Amino acid sequence: MKICLLALSLAGVRVALGVPANQLTSQEKADGWKLLFDGKTGHGWHTFKKQSFPTNGWEAADGWLHCLGNGGGDIISDADFDNFELEWDWKQAQVGNSGVKYFVLQTRKSPLGHEYQMIDDEREPDAGKADGKRVTAAFYDVLKPSKTPLKPAGEINHSRILVRGNHVEHWLNGEKVLEYECGSDAIKEAVAQSKFKSVEGFGNKVRGHLLLQDHESQVWFRNIKIRELPATS
Repeated sequence: MKICLLALSLAGVRVALGVPANQLTSQEKADGWKLLFDGKTGHGWHTFKKQSFPTNGWEAADGWLHCLGNGGGDIISDADFDNFELEWDWKQAQVGNSGVKYFVLQTRKSPLGHEYQMIDDEREPDAGKADGKRVTAAFYDVLKPSKTPLKPAGEINHSRILVRGNHVEHWLNGEKVLEYECGSDAIKEAVAQSKFKSVEGFGNKVRGHLLLQDHESQVWFRNIKIRELPATS
């Protein structure tokens, strides 16, 4: 019996329906999705302000892009993006701490950006700081999610970021947990109360790179895919 390869995105569902990791279905390709990780190499990613993928600290193994947490540093996408929908599967070691940043500019001195936080909420002490603004799926240190349907460290989670116009959404395991408008009064106020208060224009939307964070703990990424979207007014 032929298995129907549905373009479902939750971690584990794709495998159950016979969709190989780090591959797109015909429907996903038709819908404009592109892979940002081929499952075998670091192609498409490089160290911030450098031209190449790091020689240590990151590896592509067993279908995962694995951050070893031993000083390899953050990596950013070769391409930059404006309006997009980004999805990925991830897991991390206990007491893990990482994140995916967007709106990252190489013209800045450091790899700043809006960060989708990924952390062991149960064991990593930093998750308990900043009134919930540092738990998984938070806009790190700026906004807290409405809920956190997180699977425990070691299990696979699925995340999604939507950016269209100034509107941004964070999703975790199929549930929308946060949304905001770049440049709004609410964001300006939230940024002013955060560690980024001195970063000019931090709460605004910019066309920028994506970043996978090395926070000196092990984290694994796969099924990293993106589709660019038309702008809205």
